[in-house]
Order: sequence, then structure tokens, then C-alpha cells
Amino acid sequence: MASVARNLAKWAYSYKPNADDLALADRALKDTVAVALAARQHPLKQIVSGLSPAARWAAMSHVLDFDDLHIETTTHISVVTVPATLAAEGDARAYLAGAGVFARLAEGFGWNHYANGWHITCTAGAPAAAVAAGIAKGLSEEQLATAIALAVPAAGGVQEAFGTHGKSLQVGFAADAGVRAADLASRGATAATAAVESWMDKLGGKPGNVGAQQTPAVPGGLAIKMFPCCYAMQRPIAAIRDLKPIDYKKLTKIVARTPAGVIHPLIYDFPETGLAGKFSLQYSIATALLDDYPGFESFTDKMVQRPEAQELMRKVEVQKEDTPIENLLDDKINLELHYEDGTVTKTSLELPPGAPRRPPTEEQLEEKLKSCGDDVPGLLKGISWADGTRIMKDAF
Repeated sequence: MASVARNLAKWAYSYKPNADDLALADRALKDTVAVALAARQHPLKQIVSGLSPAARWAAMSHVLDFDDLHIETTTHISVVTVPATLAAEGDARAYLAGAGVFARLAEGFGWNHYANGWHITCTAGAPAAAVAAGIAKGLSEEQLATAIALAVPAAGGVQEAFGTHGKSLQVGFAADAGVRAADLASRGATAATAAVESWMDKLGGKPGNVGAQQTPAVPGGLAIKMFPCCYAMQRPIAAIRDLKPIDYKKLTKIVARTPAGVIHPLIYDFPETGLAGKFSLQYSIATALLDDYPGFESFTDKMVQRPEAQELMRKVEVQKEDTPIENLLDDKINLELHYEDGTVTKTSLELPPGAPRRPPTEEQLEEKLKSCGDDVPGLLKGISWADGTRIMKDAF
């Protein structure tokens, strides 16, 4: 029986993108480069200056947590595979081959892998980056399988890193591991492809669940974030914004009822830093109430620490339900806003803007690009993959 690595390599080597796949690749390129450019003044830029291009570009694309997400597998597909593709001077087909392997491999790990605390973006990301870089470098099918196996030793990350530089650095390490594995395979390195099944078994994955469907490249598509924070916060922020205007000073309590699994990555109840604020259900509600638009400024230390935000967070009562879920958009969030006069406003939301089944409009996408820098729309107009490599080299 063919191994997981060989099956994925065969799919990637023979894959031919269709028009929908190419449109997804174009959006992914623009979105990933845009959110990286938004971080040009971030302190992490100096910290990662000595790392490889793939590691630098992936870390900087993820540090603001504004990059896209594959809902079905809870993975940040593009933030690993776009930088790996650009570092290897690849094109849309290379990205889509890597992204497709990412989605299929992550499917084999399933929700339990994420629920057990693994940063699945890094687990599945390193082998996927190896494929993206490998296609860019012109590797054979056999060499692609080898590259996937060579990426395994560096494939991993944990959710305890969320809210610190460690989260984006883990992503950078995954992209770097993939490019390195592809380079080694191109030079004739050998590897035991059966190690991929063994690795998956040890981490609780199910090799037999690795998808074999031919199209589309990324089943289910990709969710585009409208707010620069964890995807689990997109729904509560959007739900509150749908109710505005709200006199938050007259609120006595905000009840948030939701399946426990869909807020699994929100590990900070009362954050005090901007990074931690990106992983807090309580702060998602506070910033949605206080700010016209919860953008980059909302997720700074100063804004998270403001007294009114800290007070509102302590008025949030979280009711976690035991409903079984398989991804961050299962079920819905229910909110109750309790006021001093005894009135209660209720709302619920299933799909936040930017979800695959509620895709952003062209106007919303353009607004996102503008929010990443006044020069970003112009830089990305008509961008090619070669342009993306040049822009990232110039910026980082």
C-alpha cells in the first residue's frame, strides 16, 4: 500500500489548477503579503532578522494574526505556504500544491489533534511547505515524497505559545523546515517515507483519513479575517457590531454562550497585553463595544489595559456548552446584554464576515488592504508571485 507521503506527492506532482483554484491563490498571495506589510514596524522584525527568508516572512505574516484560515482543519494554510513558495521563487501552482497537501494532511490529524493543544498549523505546515518549495524547485514525485518525510522532524508547535512571539515564530520554523527539506531532497537526500505514518500515529492522527480528492486544491476554501485577532474572536466581535450603537456604560452583565470547543484557542480571560488580547473572548466583546473598528490599534498593550476595557471584560459571563464540534465555525455564539434598567438584548451569529459561506466583498477586501498601510493597495495591485518575492525581500 502506498504511503501517505507518496500519495500526497503523487497528488501534488500531477495537480493542475483550475480557474477557481487560481483565484484562491491570488487572494491568498495578496492577503498574506498585505498582513506581513502591516507588521513592518513590529518589534519582531528585528528579532527575526537573522533567520532564513521563509522563516522571517512567515513569522512576520502571522505576528498580527490577520492571515487567512482553513476552517475545516483550523489551520493557517497561507501563512506557511505563501512564504515558502515565495522563498523558493515559486508560482500559484506551487502554492496550491502545498496548500492542498496542507489541507489533506491536516484532515488526517483531525479536530482532536488541535483540541489536545497542538498548533496544527505547524504540524501539517512543515510537510506542506516542503511540497510548495519542492514544486517550485522542480522536484520529481519521488523527491517530493522524500521532502515530506524530511520535514517531519521539525513539524510541531503548541498552543501554550499563543499570545506570545512564540506562536508566529513556530509558523516561521515550519515554513523554514519545509524549504530546507525540499532543498535537501533536491540534493539527493534520502528518507523513510513510512516515517510519516508513524509520526501521525504518535501524534494521534489517522493516516487513513488523509484525503485523496483531486479537486479543489483547498476543499472548503479559505476564510479571510476582517479583524486582526484569533479566528475564534471573529464571531463575537461581529455579533456585537451588528447590535451597535450600544450604551456600554449601562451594561451590568454580558452573557456569552457557545460550545466550549469553538473558543478553545481563547486562553486568556483577562489579558493585559495586546498579543494576549488576540486570544480572549472577554476582550473580543470589550473591543467590539468600545471601538468603532477593532483594528491593529485595539490590540496594543495600551488599549487592552485601558480601565474601561478591563471593567467590561469582568462583566462577561462565559457559559460553555458541551456540544460536540469539529471546527471553529460549528454551531453559533449567543449573546445577552443585560442593562441597568433590567432590559436584556439578545443576539446570535453563525457566520462572521469573511467566512467561506459569507465571503468578503471586493470593497471589504480593499478596506482590509488599506488598513495594512496606505501604500499597500498600490503595491499589491496586479501583483505576481515574482512581485511578492521582491516585495518581501525589500520589506524584511
